[in-house]
Amino acid sequence: MRKLRRLLLKNMSTKPMTHRQIMEALSGLLLVLFVAMASSTIVSTALPRIIGALDGSQTQYTWVVTASLLTATASTPIWGKLADLYSKKLLVQISIVVFVLGSMVAGMSQTAGQLIAARAFQGLGMGGVQALVQIAIAAMIPPRERGRYNGYLGGVMAVATVGGPLLGGLIVDTSWLGWRWCFYIGVPIAVIALVVLQKTLNLAVIKRENVKVDYVGATLIALGVSTLLVWVSFVDSSFAWLSWQTYAMVGAGLAILALAVRVETRVAEPVVPIQIVKQPTTALSIIASLAVGMAMFGGSVFLGQYFQIGRGYSPTEAGLLTIPMMAGVLVSSTVAGRLISISGRIKPYLVAGTLILVGGFAGLSLLDHDTSLWYVGGAMALVGIGVGMTMQNLVLAVQNTVALKDIGAASSTVAFFRSLGGTIGVSVLGAVLAHRVTDNLTHELAAAGVPASGASASSTLNLSALPAAIQHLVRVAYGDATGHIFLISAAIAVVGVIAALLMKPTALRSTVDAVQPTEEPAGDSPGVARDGSRGRAEDLALTES
Repeated sequence: MRKLRRLLLKNMSTKPMTHRQIMEALSGLLLVLFVAMASSTIVSTALPRIIGALDGSQTQYTWVVTASLLTATASTPIWGKLADLYSKKLLVQISIVVFVLGSMVAGMSQTAGQLIAARAFQGLGMGGVQALVQIAIAAMIPPRERGRYNGYLGGVMAVATVGGPLLGGLIVDTSWLGWRWCFYIGVPIAVIALVVLQKTLNLAVIKRENVKVDYVGATLIALGVSTLLVWVSFVDSSFAWLSWQTYAMVGAGLAILALAVRVETRVAEPVVPIQIVKQPTTALSIIASLAVGMAMFGGSVFLGQYFQIGRGYSPTEAGLLTIPMMAGVLVSSTVAGRLISISGRIKPYLVAGTLILVGGFAGLSLLDHDTSLWYVGGAMALVGIGVGMTMQNLVLAVQNTVALKDIGAASSTVAFFRSLGGTIGVSVLGAVLAHRVTDNLTHELAAAGVPASGASASSTLNLSALPAAIQHLVRVAYGDATGHIFLISAAIAVVGVIAALLMKPTALRSTVDAVQPTEEPAGDSPGVARDGSRGRAEDLALTES
């Protein structure tokens, strides 16, 4: 009886899913992804108003975003490793619950510090959702067919990215709602996602014994990166570049990261598998993902601030003005996904996407406080097209080169470095923006004959508390400083172009798992591979209910 049950389960696990089954499961996954993506984009346009209401500073503005990105980054490899060991369905549901709890606490925050802490907790759930959705899709659909479904993925991400800023702007502009509903609004959507997933998501579970998750490595990576980001946030404002604080923080951060690398090379189940990172396709995808991460997060965060503080538009108007970038993501991700599925080639689209991304950033580097909105929209559309052609396809390039048993770790590794790029990008660009604004504002206030106390008061983002004359000077300072940070982004995006050019052209495989060698040594049983491990059918013998 046990052998019969095992055979039946094996046949069930190896039977391909029909298009209808895939779409039913995909509906739940995309709803989950919508919740996570919308939570970030809702905040992007509402954040100037939120930080103003909490009387926060530019540094706190940056850290509200950085905190969630940092915890999402640190937790992504852990979610990915757990997905290789346990139920992907259960892990998705757990990540949604964590996200909901973080959203509720964020909505109840009374100070900017409390909001930063709540966003850090919320980021744990966001990291899980964003990593696990792509892992689940990879477990269901072969790489050759995945481009077609990645179009749906990109479309939902674009809708969340376009609708989020608009919804966030409407919420903060509606007096009877208020900014706290920017966090509460995702809770009912998340509950619906849980119900849909419970009914539609059924994935194979690979049971492995004596496995340990590398929590030590993940903690060291998060601690090392956090130390360096804190240094970036305060250097040249609270202390000098060449000071004991710089030596202590940079030295400690690098030492912790070096220790993390040592741990990752020695543990049995590293959160960032060195053997996968060493593969040329994975390594180059990681480098390109750093640039895309900066584009995806930096663009939405600082463009929203540019339109509201630098140009004086309302949150709702700022959301409408970011539509060109989000429309670019929607169109390019859908079209590129279809073309990749038809041709089976991915490198040309990655190269074209990174080149367009550089062009978009170069265009945004010319922004000032009175740049034509038509010009701004065109440059944003280029950035969106570049992101749409590269973001999910970099993950696809890696998934195409690894076995099914490593898809979770490989996918989460790329997502980890993409989030790390976004985290570093937001923190570094935020620090550069704050420094540039301070310099511009000091010069403008001195030219206007405003005393030093006026410059000190203008450090807050609560513009309504400032005199009208100083409000105008603050807007000019922010508008003129924003272009500088996108010039830095353009330079970094060039690295992504180089990485895409160096990738080896590879045809996408048409099977979910890597094809095993057809020749077998004499005496081997059909169910055993050359290395003595069980075949995919045996590994997938247990199926989730």
